[in-house]
Amino acid sequence: MKIIKHLRILPVAAACFALLLTACDGDKDKTAQTDTTATDTSAVTLTLPAGFNATTIAKNLGSVRHISITPQGGIYVKHKSAGGNAGILYLTEANGAATVKTSFGTFDGTGIYVKNGYLYASSDEEVFRFKLNANNEVETPDKPEKVVTGLIARHQHEAKAILLDDAGNLYVNIGAFSNSCQVKDRTKESPGQPGCPILDSAAGIWQFKADKLNQTYKDGVRYATGLRNVMGMDWNKTANQLYVMQHGRDQLHDNWPALYTEEQSAILPAECMFAMNKGDNAGWPYVYYDQVQKKKIVMPEYGGDGKKEGDSKYLDPAAAFPGHLAPNGLLFYTGSQFPERYKNGAFIAFHGSWNRAPEPQAGYFVVFQPLKNGKADGPMEVFADGFSGSAENTAKGNALRRPCGLAQGPDGSLYVTDDVKGDIFKISYKK
Repeated sequence: MKIIKHLRILPVAAACFALLLTACDGDKDKTAQTDTTATDTSAVTLTLPAGFNATTIAKNLGSVRHISITPQGGIYVKHKSAGGNAGILYLTEANGAATVKTSFGTFDGTGIYVKNGYLYASSDEEVFRFKLNANNEVETPDKPEKVVTGLIARHQHEAKAILLDDAGNLYVNIGAFSNSCQVKDRTKESPGQPGCPILDSAAGIWQFKADKLNQTYKDGVRYATGLRNVMGMDWNKTANQLYVMQHGRDQLHDNWPALYTEEQSAILPAECMFAMNKGDNAGWPYVYYDQVQKKKIVMPEYGGDGKKEGDSKYLDPAAAFPGHLAPNGLLFYTGSQFPERYKNGAFIAFHGSWNRAPEPQAGYFVVFQPLKNGKADGPMEVFADGFSGSAENTAKGNALRRPCGLAQGPDGSLYVTDDVKGDIFKISYKK
């Protein structure tokens, strides 16, 4: 299993970067799984642990982001940019291929979730639901019910990831419309806004009732705060708790060159997994987590110098990952198809970086994070790699595919969406 602790990628040639990713522990249990169904020139080859196989069951669907699968195996995917056309696709799978059966919902967005007889889907400002029939197919695609409306979307972290629990609650990420709550966003040495007013209506997870219509902020509860932006969310059934993946802040060197080198800015801060309870505060914009020092550090906008330790009142991460890899999908595996070691562990889809210069860009893979008692039990393991097409593509940030959404099928297979071409990968295991 490929294990990466910090992924501090040195400024070397792309060929050496490939060796870094494949030689962490000898890589003796990896096998290349070629996408035999692909015919276009940009086909990719995924590398997986021995015994696993990847198949591209759908291609060229557009900017598909999150995915939800019904107990019957029906596949719903959400377009980030509907462009006035269908924002939701429903596919059925047979003989190794998935076919689009219906398309509906003209709104942009990311979130999609099947629960209790409804399909929930989000735009950047609202959450809708569609009634499902006994086969979990949408009955009236042109008549969605509006569950939540009036959410903030200010052209930065505007996508609304969603999740439902087993107690009738809907959770919605409302991302911060800012990098670090500066007076002048993303500006050199601009201080942080006192009290960070953004926290009143964004930078957290809001909880609503799943069965109540036309809710607004006043009907919901700010369940957790201090989260810059969350795309990957899942309910950890073992812990009976909400877990989220935060996108860490950018531009430490650009905005604070006297405090951070370019190299430090390339790898910091960590992308963090948080186990959330009602009322928790993960600390944005006042602190970030430094995975090298293994501690919370005060943000420079609020008096930090890269070493000053943050207040203990802010939540510690359940797991910390290399910076700027963009965790867009989170899934706790509960199936029985994969080997036992994967049961109740976390799969994370890292969409890939854009801001690790002068280091090579990184990510564009799906990792497995072993957990014990709700926290990391060892470093992450690269589970599915090769989405970018080559080590050179990865280093340049020019990926052919970028993993985004994750879902578990009724047979225990793992589904991964790509939002570059709009492919859906199905990863299965056979002894």
